[in-house]
Amino acid sequence: MAKAKRLVVLVSGSGTNLQALLDAVASQGPDAYGAEIVAVGADRDGIAGLERAERAGLPTFVRRVKDYGTREEWDAALAGATGAYAPDLVVSAGFMKIVGKEFLARFGGRFVNTHPALLPSFPGAHGVRDALAYGAKVTGCTVHFVDDGVDTGPIIAQGVVEVRNEDYEDEGAALHERIKEVERKLLVDVVGRLARNGYRIEGRKVVIQ
Repeated sequence: MAKAKRLVVLVSGSGTNLQALLDAVASQGPDAYGAEIVAVGADRDGIAGLERAERAGLPTFVRRVKDYGTREEWDAALAGATGAYAPDLVVSAGFMKIVGKEFLARFGGRFVNTHPALLPSFPGAHGVRDALAYGAKVTGCTVHFVDDGVDTGPIIAQGVVEVRNEDYEDEGAALHERIKEVERKLLVDVVGRLARNGYRIEGRKVVIQ
């Protein structure tokens, strides 16, 4: 059996996607799942995501934008801190900062993100709200590789969620929760398959072996 791939997971908040990955590794074992989480990084202190990592006995690091003179300096610091753990894959599990050139130069083609809409529709920070405003009948989530655009990287997998009439009554809160449930399962599945099977990126197409 191939050696488990090394994952660094980046978080900004509650860390529910991180927890889903932690649970998958714990229940299946790193070798069977194909990956192990070796560190968790964040752009903020005092968040639940870091607490989850610490409870799991994982090393953590924090790189706050405001601690650096320029965004480029922060990006280089984040890249250095991440690279210190020699990851095979980096996973954005609700990491709410856009990385820059240095980070992508080191981890491009290995940096996985999720988005709460069916890309290329409704990119950006308000994917759920924008899908509702447009009157979409289905939406969902996308797992993709990060490139230098906003939610424009090659798509790895997508999950579909139906829009219900009542979703307009709470401004999409219930819809977002249903999307998150699908997103967690999809992320766990995709990261495991990427790690176990390997993959290649052909233009915009991601082929998992």
